[in-house]
Amino acid sequence: MLPRSVCEAWKNREKAVVLTTVDDKGMPNSIYATCTDLYEESEVVVANNYFDKTMKNIEAGTLASVLFITADGTSYQLKGTVSYHTEGFYYDFMKAFNPTKHPGHGAVVLHVQEAYSGAKALH
Repeated sequence: MLPRSVCEAWKNREKAVVLTTVDDKGMPNSIYATCTDLYEESEVVVANNYFDKTMKNIEAGTLASVLFITADGTSYQLKGTVSYHTEGFYYDFMKAFNPTKHPGHGAVVLHVQEAYSGAKALH
């Protein structure tokens, strides 16, 4: 479970989050993602609508982070491992929030291991 403060902040976030992955040479890649939601207050699910470099990084076993900001300007960063799903409950969850105008090829799940607000670690 994510800290309660993160779950409350998520409800008041600006629409786009920043998803960062890293390639096998250590080069980071960041994208804006608007089709995303929290799964059971424990994991961030991002729809793969148009991933290219991000998908290659996921296939290579990247760690990842999601950065978001609330309407009042407070930032939060979530870090952890990633899994990718083209069927099952994460995929179904993604399909439920992803607009039908987007393809929703798969669901990227950030399994959060660390959470921060600014430099402050949240527990």
